[in-house]
Amino acid sequence: MRVSAIGCTALLLLAVAACGGRDSGGETATGGGTAAAGQCAGQQTTGITDTSIKLGGIYPLSGPASAYGDIPTGIKAYFDYVNAEQGGIDGRKVEFVVRDDGYSPPKAVEEARRLVEQEQVFALFQTLGTPSTTAVWDYTNQRKVPQVFVATGASQWGSNTEHPWTIGWQPDYVSEARVYAQYLKEEKPDAKVAALYQNDDFGKDLLGGFKKAIEGTGIQVVAEESYEVADPTVDAQMGNLAGSGADVFLNITTPKFGALALAADAKNTKWNPLHIVNNVAASRTVLEPVGFENVQGVMSATYYKDPNDPTWDDDAEMKLYKQKMQQYAAGKDPNIPYHAFGWAAASSFHKAMDAVACPTREGLRDSVRNLNNVEVPMLLPGITMKTGPDDGFPIESMQLMEFKGERWELFGEVIDTRAEFGPPTTE
Repeated sequence: MRVSAIGCTALLLLAVAACGGRDSGGETATGGGTAAAGQCAGQQTTGITDTSIKLGGIYPLSGPASAYGDIPTGIKAYFDYVNAEQGGIDGRKVEFVVRDDGYSPPKAVEEARRLVEQEQVFALFQTLGTPSTTAVWDYTNQRKVPQVFVATGASQWGSNTEHPWTIGWQPDYVSEARVYAQYLKEEKPDAKVAALYQNDDFGKDLLGGFKKAIEGTGIQVVAEESYEVADPTVDAQMGNLAGSGADVFLNITTPKFGALALAADAKNTKWNPLHIVNNVAASRTVLEPVGFENVQGVMSATYYKDPNDPTWDDDAEMKLYKQKMQQYAAGKDPNIPYHAFGWAAASSFHKAMDAVACPTREGLRDSVRNLNNVEVPMLLPGITMKTGPDDGFPIESMQLMEFKGERWELFGEVIDTRAEFGPPTTE
């Protein structure tokens, strides 16, 4: 069977090379992959033909961040809908191959190699997590494989100039921190803040951005505690933070630890700080196990529509999303926000592919770095994707929200962090 599979793959590559593409002007085999001819001569077409696009995603389907495993469900539902009802993206059916790294950077590298070298994907779309993506991006950039719209808000995806093949999607953590700092400057200018953060680039990025944003104000970080992703609990850290006398708790966590911190805060009735949880742990699925009655008044910020918010009941995109989730992800709950996140990310990829000058890896790399206020219907009104030569951050706007009853409620205006604060920095 192994020889047969290899033989079929070889025949497929030869067929692709011989057929050529309507936009690429023909293809030729290069180094085990394929390359375009004509106006896109020499550019890589591995993983893309006139009729197909093969993408690879890496997620923690298991392990301490497995809550994020809902994201590829939303992505696949979007691609299945587009394949079945729109003929794919520009006539190309999308195949989305998902791998599990268990939130382990070494495993992420292993899975990236498998997707690139064995599956021969066109691009890595949505590698999740700052540690995992950091472990992979040297490899993808050496191989010149697009690693687009990674599911992490680390500021390095937009500011680093040595990895042009990698780019983020969601608002970066530094800018998110600035949104919280701005709120405190206006509403609690003498706030004493206690912070719990994941001890890696993700946690340090957001906490560093927050500290930078409060410089020169009356706001102080009076206590901070870190945790490791292998920790079974954060009770000890939460006990130390509660003893600090802080009146604001900044919860910089991934879902498992976000729930643990929320629960610990709820149990300690002697400590009642304003609780701010970062966006990546703000899903309803994180809050529900803690008990909605225990998370009233918790704050966060977001940039895409919440399927639980009745504000969007008559919204055309939300109606489409819920209908197609039921059709193409039967048995899955469309009200899980991570599903909507995946749908929005997949829609964003669709928009980027629509704008490519060449249907090649180089074409995708250039397209995602030249987005001109691209509208994605699942994003909040007023939020678009925008990038440029000196701006590698596609989405840089957010809106604050507060948990009331059984859902998040948006408040205030959409904040364009680019215009409000300038480029993200922790220095």
